[in-house]
Amino acid sequence: MTSPRVSIQTQDFDVSAELAALRAQDARVGAVCCFVGTVRDRNEGDAVASMELEHYPGMTEKSIEAMIDAALARFALYGVRVIHRVGLLQPLEQIVLVAVTSAHRGESFQACEFLMDYLKTQAPFWKKEQTPQGARWVDARVSDDAAMARWGLQLPPMAG
Repeated sequence: MTSPRVSIQTQDFDVSAELAALRAQDARVGAVCCFVGTVRDRNEGDAVASMELEHYPGMTEKSIEAMIDAALARFALYGVRVIHRVGLLQPLEQIVLVAVTSAHRGESFQACEFLMDYLKTQAPFWKKEQTPQGARWVDARVSDDAAMARWGLQLPPMAG
């Protein structure tokens, strides 16, 4: 049984199990690349006690599926898995997994980076941090937009 390409969930994920499942889907796999993002305990110089993520069910999955389709059109991939957590998360908890398989490492590395850049700028998530100064929404970073721009896609910036 194949896993869905996209999962938006509150529960944590097992990176090893996810990679094994993705790799097992295709005997041609020669490379697996993944990125795991965690909640930081500091942002913009301030301590972060927790982060809460919100999304629009249905719309978020559809948006990420379109990102995966763009990656599949650009890179020679065998499989892709994106997991993004929502809800209340603590520092050091896993927040996102992007995993890709291909014949060779170059395609996997590039596709993984492409998908993370895409997610950071286009995925409809809203993040709120709890800091000693109170709650604040996390704004998009100019550096994330610059990273996405290098792929040559002209996309409108997303808040989040």
